Amino acid sequence: MEKEPSGFFFFAPGNMNKDELRGTIQGIWWWTVKKARMWALAPLKEIYHFFHVQPDWGLSAQEIFNRRERWGYNRIQKTRKKNVVSIFLDQFKDFMILVLLGATLVSGLLGEYSDAITIIIIVIFNALLGFIQEFRAERSFAALQKLAAPMGRVVREGKVTEIPAEEVVPGDVLLLQAGNVVCGDVRLIDTEGLIVDESPLTGESEAVEKTAEPLQELPSSIGDVKNMVFGSTMITSGSAQGIVVATGMNTELGAIAALIQEAEQELTPLQRRLARLGRTLVSACLALCSFVVFLGLWREQGLYKMLMSGITLAVAAIPEGLPAIVTISLALGVQRMVRRNAIVRRLPAVETLGCATVICSDKTGTITQNKMVVKKVASGERSWEIDKNVLQEGKRSQDWSDLEQCLLIAALCNNAWLEDSLQGAGRLVLKQEVQPRIHGSPTEVALLRCAYSYSAVRSRVQEYQRIKEYTFDSRKKYMAVVCCNGMMTKAYVKGAPERILSMSTHTLNNGKIEVLTNKQREKLLGQVEKMTMEALRVIAVAYKPWKKNGPSREPTNQPGKDEVESGLIFSGILGLIDPPRPEVMKAVRTCQKAGIRVVMITGDHRNTAIAIARQTGILGSSGEVVTGEELEKLDDKKLEKKIESIAVFARVNPEHKLRIVRCLKSRGHIVAMTGDGVNDAPAVKEADIGISMGKTGTEVTREAAALVLADDNFSTIVAAVEEGRGIYDNIRKFIRFLLGCNTGEILTMVMAMLWGLPLPLRPIQILWINLITDGLPAMALGVDAREKEIMFRSPRSITEGVLSRGLWAKILARGFIIGITSTVMFALAYYNTGHLVYAQTMALATLVATQLLHVFECRSEQRSFWDKSLPPNPLLAGSVLLSFLLLFINIYHPFFQDVFQTVALSLFDWLTIFSFSALPYVFSFSFWCIERLFRASKFTFEQKK
Repeated sequence: MEKEPSGFFFFAPGNMNKDELRGTIQGIWWWTVKKARMWALAPLKEIYHFFHVQPDWGLSAQEIFNRRERWGYNRIQKTRKKNVVSIFLDQFKDFMILVLLGATLVSGLLGEYSDAITIIIIVIFNALLGFIQEFRAERSFAALQKLAAPMGRVVREGKVTEIPAEEVVPGDVLLLQAGNVVCGDVRLIDTEGLIVDESPLTGESEAVEKTAEPLQELPSSIGDVKNMVFGSTMITSGSAQGIVVATGMNTELGAIAALIQEAEQELTPLQRRLARLGRTLVSACLALCSFVVFLGLWREQGLYKMLMSGITLAVAAIPEGLPAIVTISLALGVQRMVRRNAIVRRLPAVETLGCATVICSDKTGTITQNKMVVKKVASGERSWEIDKNVLQEGKRSQDWSDLEQCLLIAALCNNAWLEDSLQGAGRLVLKQEVQPRIHGSPTEVALLRCAYSYSAVRSRVQEYQRIKEYTFDSRKKYMAVVCCNGMMTKAYVKGAPERILSMSTHTLNNGKIEVLTNKQREKLLGQVEKMTMEALRVIAVAYKPWKKNGPSREPTNQPGKDEVESGLIFSGILGLIDPPRPEVMKAVRTCQKAGIRVVMITGDHRNTAIAIARQTGILGSSGEVVTGEELEKLDDKKLEKKIESIAVFARVNPEHKLRIVRCLKSRGHIVAMTGDGVNDAPAVKEADIGISMGKTGTEVTREAAALVLADDNFSTIVAAVEEGRGIYDNIRKFIRFLLGCNTGEILTMVMAMLWGLPLPLRPIQILWINLITDGLPAMALGVDAREKEIMFRSPRSITEGVLSRGLWAKILARGFIIGITSTVMFALAYYNTGHLVYAQTMALATLVATQLLHVFECRSEQRSFWDKSLPPNPLLAGSVLLSFLLLFINIYHPFFQDVFQTVALSLFDWLTIFSFSALPYVFSFSFWCIERLFRASKFTFEQKK
């Protein structure tokens, strides 16, 4: 545990000594200075001493525990958190609930205590339902944030370990590379071409270069602190090592977070459309209810009675539960997606998924297994087959130096790392007797594993020290390192074969260096072509001797990037295979049935892409393949005309991906785009549905994405689309049921008024119906199982209204049937007996029965009420039975009879009620049977014909 300095800072920034500092900041403890940028002035030795850490060892387990106890987890605390009480109180903010509470007050003042108590109980019960669902939604979203949290790579007790960002503590030695989001404020120790995007913190769009050199004075702007990187900024290129000096709320980001309030969560487009629909319905319902009140007063029904009826009818008619059920449906859908390995980072993506018309997918790791294995190595006039990553040496009658050189380059020009090592492959200490776990990109892991399995290469790797790295550039298409083995400094390069060949002037052949002729270039390109036709990914390797080192055996100078790009000695090509995932073929077929195009976009060779696309069914007989080079020759107009027929884009760079997305969007497509690399982020962000890889994806891409695939699997995208369609269907089912029932309730009241009848329902009875039909059955319908043919439909339009495709007509038609049935039942009962309470009880039971039967009709817009192929919904069946039980209690229990003014009904009454309620379904069943018979006879006739 570090000691706190007594009264002054523990380091002397710039050229100031401790005495000068003592006079300036005397009496101020180090931990009261919250600006983490002050660490930029400290010499590295002082920082090591303060944190009691060495870069090659890191922290011990006990130190980690102590520091976490002191500083807590590396989290930005919310400045405003919604607690349980506020969630509950929010349930009473709805306008109509407030109106209902006003009605309760009026009832109490007029002495109608039973009405007042009943209304308040119903309001509280509804509030409890809303509270439970919102509380569960809050918890589910919090769990999703943890699933999508970034990771950090740290050195602890001499081993490199990957941990969640929140577990990083001050003093941790953090390893950074392109694609990482920085886990806290970090003082840099060593950098290799480090470029950082600090826009999340500074707002500057231009990325900045960083260095490990100490500063002489503290800059006024955080953007000028060149030897530190700060929490939540992103590494765009290069690599670095540093000491974490601040975490959580002590970081620069934490200081900003403490000054601002948490932003309100935005509504999704669907929620906004439903809110507009709700406002329209509120206006219409209030006007209609006012008309009902006017009719009642005109017929001298009494002011209080009609006011209560109007208010309660308005509450029953207005779908105040609509926003809640949408939120619940979205939250539960998100949870189902998590179980299917799709993590939703932005809620609007859930509804947009159902509109997707094109899925642009990367090949490696998404369509394929992302388990690269070296299968072939070719150098000069010779080639070798590799089996299970172990070289089949056979008879060694010939010189194998060419093969050793290829594998040596593959191991040195490589950023994969061993679990028990501290640095990249160029600085590994390999142990022959141990087979350690290797981490890194699948390609580099496969190359290092192959080299590691060959003893001659393994023994040579430890002789080299990496002194410079030129990181892979997707435009340049190569990576280079400069290594020194004591006697000689050399540059080692790997990359795309055509690129490496263009940089080479010589070739290695049977241990001899020869001038690279045009004939040899054509022969090498022919080898590449042959490998790619076998679905192999081909990587070329080359090297360049630089200078002999002096007597100190230290490198005298290093080749610059321009010098690395010329005069190389081409050493050979390595063919790697990444077989397609077995489930992808089925997922592609599902997309095709669902009207969704699948487009493969890859940086791999044309032939490799074609082979995989054909195996998976992406490339059919009419599909076209376009390379990045061909794409650049097409202007935007030509590309727009051609893009509908293109199934595969090969040898493309990230800039091409962005152009492809924009072109598809201009054609009216809703585009889902996958990505994993840093440079994929613009295309992922531009797409309607940006999708990032969870395992291999960089943090930059995850930040830009709306959906993260936990398993990097293409079939997970299809599963997410299926869930998105199911969620939208369930919302339409709920709206159809809710508005149909509410329409029936209003028409029951209006038609009774127009026919000169008394009120068919008392105010409390209307509220009771609202509770039963808008309660558990509606919730169960909102989480109904997906229909089997949901992926056999074409994608819906993104601009489609919620009530489109004839839903309005279905709502009005069923509402009219519910209303006329209940009103006729009330009229018959009233005219036959003259008993108003009995007639109202018959109307109440009929209205509830018709609505609870209607809930099963709402399960599908395509299938009949009687179709047995619909997936079972035990929750719906149970909620309907419970609602009937509550109705029976209301009618037969003496206490509830007094409260709700009901009477017991006879068996004949129930037979009459169910006969009237089921009459529409008897007609629909008859039509359904006739339709089935017609289809069967037509099929038989066609068979005979």
